[in-house]
Amino acid sequence: MNESNKAFGEALVKSLVGERGHIPITRALRDITAELAGTSTAGAPYTIYQLLKHMSYWQVFLLAYLEGGKPELPSHVMDSWPSAASPESEEEWETIVQNFLQGIERACEIARTSQLDETLEKFPTETKAGILRNIASHNSYHLGEIVLLRRMNGAWPPPGGGYPA
Repeated sequence: MNESNKAFGEALVKSLVGERGHIPITRALRDITAELAGTSTAGAPYTIYQLLKHMSYWQVFLLAYLEGGKPELPSHVMDSWPSAASPESEEEWETIVQNFLQGIERACEIARTSQLDETLEKFPTETKAGILRNIASHNSYHLGEIVLLRRMNGAWPPPGGGYPA
């Protein structure tokens, strides 16, 4: 693996975990309770729970391509949004957060160890780097919505502060 591939891989890792552009994802999520996750906010179409479930859906979908699979597209994009507004328990919420963060770790490992300009056998119009960038940008977009919902519900900043440093 050449130096530019390694450098780009590390840049992707920073985007995936949330360095520089915004607060690290782990800091933004780690202290959210199941109650807060399921809180409906006036004027907002989704709860934090629904946002993270949606993020997880597409992250798992895209990681499947990176791991050699070919996931089935949903019949409609709305199928990637859960109908339930909140988790059933604190344990369920913690599992969702942990699974999501484990997916980020898997994406980071792929970014660090793969030839990023390789096309994917089961998605030949896309490269590994392109899929990783898509995961990072999709998560970043929705993380901003989660932060906004936290602010609107008086649950911001998180412990340790809300600045991205």
